[in-house]
Amino acid sequence: MGMTIAEKIIALAAGADQVKAGDIHTVNLDRMMSNDGTTHLTVDMYHSKLNTPRVADPKKVVFIVDHNVPSDSPKTAAAQKKMRDFAKEHGIDFWEGEGVCHQVMMERYVCPGELIFGADSHTCTYGALGAFGTGVGCTDLLYGMVTGSSWVLVPETIKFNLTGSLPQGVYPRDLMLTIIGQIGAGGASYQVMEFCGDGAKTLSVEDRMVLCNLAVEAGAKTAIFEPDEIALKWLTDRGRRPKAVFKSDEDARYVKEYTFDLDKIVPVAARPDFVDDVVPAVQVCGVRIDEAFLGSCNNGRIDDLRVGAAVVKGRRISDHVRFLVVPASRQVYLQALEEGLIDTFMESGAIVMNPNCSVCWGSCQGVIGENEVLISTGTRNFKGRAGHPSSKVYLGSAATVAASAVKGEICTADML
Repeated sequence: MGMTIAEKIIALAAGADQVKAGDIHTVNLDRMMSNDGTTHLTVDMYHSKLNTPRVADPKKVVFIVDHNVPSDSPKTAAAQKKMRDFAKEHGIDFWEGEGVCHQVMMERYVCPGELIFGADSHTCTYGALGAFGTGVGCTDLLYGMVTGSSWVLVPETIKFNLTGSLPQGVYPRDLMLTIIGQIGAGGASYQVMEFCGDGAKTLSVEDRMVLCNLAVEAGAKTAIFEPDEIALKWLTDRGRRPKAVFKSDEDARYVKEYTFDLDKIVPVAARPDFVDDVVPAVQVCGVRIDEAFLGSCNNGRIDDLRVGAAVVKGRRISDHVRFLVVPASRQVYLQALEEGLIDTFMESGAIVMNPNCSVCWGSCQGVIGENEVLISTGTRNFKGRAGHPSSKVYLGSAATVAASAVKGEICTADML
């Protein structure tokens, strides 16, 4: 029996010739990432629970401060200092103010064929380069840090065959929200979402990051694309080499298969309070908003900022809307400055913030109040995700968010 990409990566990490769904294997980890959401807990356990504490290979570990940047309270400052000091003591790569963890990992570290644990649920983003990235809790992260290994229950794989190409004015975020809306928030629970087909080859690495990043919102263990010539060029341009380049065997076993015609995708929105309550955006047009957010590990890259800037250029943000624009990384911010995108946003009346999780995290910037409405390119729209429990969060593409910020109510870019 053949193997899928995900199975081949696990087999390589386990030193096994063959693995199949349902097997449990001990694996060597290629990289581990932790951010300021839970790293202080990991450090506490390291010092208090281990008889002989050690970090197996500091060069495989990356700490990134991104959730509350700069710190919003003495408690946060103390947690971040603990993280900073531990990284310095053990020679761990440490990034602060550089951007959202997954964007930084993709820009600087991730390579095809790697098995990566991250103490954040959206670690599945790394599948855009053909790596197996998955989120774990801080206890599993600690075990990986001190041993260099862990265990994996090999997941089943669902094939998503993509055909055609996205129409103008429709974006990968519209596609992935459409997929989640169809299969449901639990439609891929502890499974791999493998994207393939001619339509997949029309997507850039940044586009693929959007799909893989949101896979966890369908319950997936991870998501993955075959590392084709597009991915390998992206990697080479950044001075990195793949660990391994895998593609699924023709006789690989898939638990389920779907086909999505990209030509038929339309702008969509996810309604509060469920990411799989997805409807064509026209169905929610006219809903008055108080805030709009363009950023996050899902939609804070340069392509998204270009789209948003094109929508607001020569226009003004509605006088009752706060429009927060947050580049996903320092690299993205600098490129946006060079292209004049930051000027465009500022001239429109938007608020441009430093690279960080910001409104998507909902604790340090852009927190919304009682009964307020947000339209966001963030990852989630759960009740209370961005502030008061009575507030409402809609999810849409960069174009829909920017257009809504201008009009003061949800609308698509072609309605301005």
